[in-house]
Amino acid sequence: MASIFKRTKRKSEPYTIQYLDHRGKRRTAIGFTDKGLTEELAGKLETEARLRRTGMVDAGLDRITEQRLLPIEEHLAEFQESLGDNSPQYVKLTMGQVRRTVEGCKFKTLADIEAETVQKYLRSRRKEKSTGHRTYNQYLQAFGTFCNWCVTSRRMLANPMLGVERLNTAVDVRHGRRALTADEVSKLIASARTSGISIQRYTGEQRARIYLMAYLTGLRRKELGSLTPKSFDLDATPPTITVAARASKHRKEDVLPLHPELAAMLRQWLLGIQPGEKLFPKLGQRKTHVMVRKDLERVGIPYKNDEGVADFHASGRHTYITELLRNGASLPEAKELARHSDIKTTMKYTHIGINDQARAIAALPVVQQTVPAAADTPRAVSEPDAALQMRCISGGSEGHSVSLNGNEGTDQKRQNPRHCKGFDAVWQFVSDVVKIGATGFEPATS
Repeated sequence: MASIFKRTKRKSEPYTIQYLDHRGKRRTAIGFTDKGLTEELAGKLETEARLRRTGMVDAGLDRITEQRLLPIEEHLAEFQESLGDNSPQYVKLTMGQVRRTVEGCKFKTLADIEAETVQKYLRSRRKEKSTGHRTYNQYLQAFGTFCNWCVTSRRMLANPMLGVERLNTAVDVRHGRRALTADEVSKLIASARTSGISIQRYTGEQRARIYLMAYLTGLRRKELGSLTPKSFDLDATPPTITVAARASKHRKEDVLPLHPELAAMLRQWLLGIQPGEKLFPKLGQRKTHVMVRKDLERVGIPYKNDEGVADFHASGRHTYITELLRNGASLPEAKELARHSDIKTTMKYTHIGINDQARAIAALPVVQQTVPAAADTPRAVSEPDAALQMRCISGGSEGHSVSLNGNEGTDQKRQNPRHCKGFDAVWQFVSDVVKIGATGFEPATS
């Protein structure tokens, strides 16, 4: 039973209420100067405690209410701590975007967060800073991640950013990339190898090896920079390369097959390198686009054209994925080799032009056309009827080819493009142009 009392005899002094909460702990609340009103409040507090004690009211809602009214800075500090398992770069980028959104929207508590306010701020920021759709979406994603964390940590009942639409990045491409051809890659490698100069503290031979590794593995810049002799198993069948989880973009260890010719080159490259020594030291910190631009321009290949730029990511990873598809790999195979979680992401890395489409059309089998003899038909065959007969002869009743002698099946087989212009042919072409080079590996200067 709740009790009410006054601590002093002053009329202006409000009554004090003491009662037991749903956990059996004694609580104190301030009532009113009027005794009747204070008794009503005491009864209400007792009723709420009883409802929570019997499970008719969720006691966890009280904690959420308290959390929503705390200064938002306290939540931001704990959110940043929860991101500790991610890379420092990701933490810095995410927290920067979240804090700028909170400051721009002038949110003081979690209760202040409204999706409409966030959208207005980001739209105004996009106009003032001239940022693109991709950056707009990144801010939405970062702030949505913070709100999701607030829900899972029982600070909010629901994420207010759910359902907020992203902008279409396809209509606002700020940094389009293009893939190189196999011939252009071979010229890029030869340009670096014969340059005789050092760029970004890498010799020409080192740059040639970096370009070739990026082209034949599709690894990103930081992933290449993390490689040591321990990353390779050249005696396995097939030879493999392992990307450590700490270096991988999706924070998982990846084991990928190596091209046989690259495996043979690596046996020479790894001679004299200590097991824990980096093949390409500090590659993740270098301006690799400068290397590629200068080596491309040396052989007359434009760094940027109407299709986009051919920076390090484009000349390596984009070209790798595009060439996989050009030379017979299926889309699911390319997705797995690219280590993408969604095949839509893989599609963004493919650059299939009109020449590729023309080759695909030319690879279609030619349909044989036959016209029945005059004795076999009571009337002349019109052009529409001939076309219909041609389709029937080509496809048969079940959609399969039918031989001219009436037997099902056909002795003619279509040559698989994968057999006539496969990946092996491309890599053989590259290896013919690009020699292995000097034995041993020259470490980069600091």
